[in-house]
Amino acid sequence: QVQVVESGGGLVQPGGSLRLSCAASGSIFSIYVMGWYRQAPGKQRELVATLSSSGRTSYADSLKGRFTISTENAKNTVYLQMDSLKPEDTAVYYCNGVVSARDSENTPRNYWGQGTQVTVSS
Repeated sequence: QVQVVESGGGLVQPGGSLRLSCAASGSIFSIYVMGWYRQAPGKQRELVATLSSSGRTSYADSLKGRFTISTENAKNTVYLQMDSLKPEDTAVYYCNGVVSARDSENTPRNYWGQGTQVTVSS
């Protein structure tokens, strides 16, 4: 089994910064992509940023310049650095991994974390 676990959410004032972490663990054969999504109350889940195994990054247009995704490959971990936070960034942030497990090496699957709450408020 593969697990994806987020951490680092919390309450921050507008203009502040926060860093989220996401670690993939378990019976991992290969990680293809890891990324962050978010879901605000009453809204659909949306892409925040992704990072492929080749190092390619992708961001939601509205977040470019404020959010940065990075990795620590040796630990199968990705980070989301969020700067200049706004109240509209308030959401549950989910980590996603496209991962193939050791018992199904040719079949990558989506794995989701449980989500971590980020609240931007004064």
